[in-house]
Amino acid sequence: QLQLVESGGGLVQAGGSLRLSCAASGRAFTSYTMAWFRQAPGKEREFVVAINSRDYTAASDSVKGRFTISGDNAKNTVYMQMDSLKPEDPAVYYCAAQLWVMGTFELRASRMYNYWGQGTQVTVSS
Repeated sequence: QLQLVESGGGLVQAGGSLRLSCAASGRAFTSYTMAWFRQAPGKEREFVVAINSRDYTAASDSVKGRFTISGDNAKNTVYMQMDSLKPEDPAVYYCAAQLWVMGTFELRASRMYNYWGQGTQVTVSS
């Protein structure tokens, strides 16, 4: 079983930056897709960014150019650098993982992921 633990959420001013981390543990793996989703109150969970073990990355249009995902295979950790945070970015951010390589379209679908973290809150003050 794979466990995911997120960290790095908090309160930041609009225009500021945060870096979220997601550490995976519990089993060895070489092929993967890892992603960040977010869910704001009253809204559906939405795709944010993803990376797979072939170093392919994807981002939603709403965060493209502002949020970047990267991975550290030695630490089994992925990071999401969030820059130029906007008032519409506040949400609970969830890390998700699947133990195979997903392509451009399927990696954006939350139903494709078997493993989820507990979520970390990001709040943006204006």
